[in-house]
Amino acid sequence: QVQLVESGGGLVQPGGSLRLSCVGTGNIFSIDTMGWYRQTPGKQRELVAAIRNTGRTNYADSVKGRFFISGDVFKNTVYLQMNSLKPEDTAVYYCYADRSDFQKYWGQGTQVTVSQ
Repeated sequence: QVQLVESGGGLVQPGGSLRLSCVGTGNIFSIDTMGWYRQTPGKQRELVAAIRNTGRTNYADSVKGRFFISGDVFKNTVYLQMNSLKPEDTAVYYCYADRSDFQKYWGQGTQVTVSQ
């Protein structure tokens, strides 16, 4: 059974930082991309950041310069360093992994709340 286990969410004040972690366990193989989506109530899930097995990264415009993704796709691990957090970053953040045959795996989600 494949699992993506996330950690690191929580409550932080505006301007603060959090670091999310995600580790894939189980019979997980042939992953070529890992990353993070986020979702708020009533809105579609949006891609925040992704990293490929080549090391190439991409980011949503709204987080460029503030969020940084890192990890080792071959080891099924990915991290998201979030700096200068804003209230609009409040969401449930989901780790994902894409397999080369387009199979997609999801984590259970971790809540990030940015508030005074």
